[in-house]
Amino acid sequence: MTRRLFYIALGATVGVLVVRRATAAAQSLTPAGLQQRASGGVAGLTDAIREFTAEMRVAMAEREEELRTALGLDGSADVIDIHTQER
Repeated sequence: MTRRLFYIALGATVGVLVVRRATAAAQSLTPAGLQQRASGGVAGLTDAIREFTAEMRVAMAEREEELRTALGLDGSADVIDIHTQER
């Protein structure tokens, strides 16, 4: 008797899960579902591009500072040059 109840409960659970998956799949194939998926994809792409550009700006600023320091364009070389020219 308990074995039958177990299989009935298992069958009902699997049936509910299959119906829910089928309903979600059918809804995603409607025009509204396709539009929602497309807009979600575009929003995700927009966020990814925004994050990428923000990271690139930070990296560019760091690299520019490194180059300015290495080439002596950060202002510290001007002070040294003035003192060496006075001697």
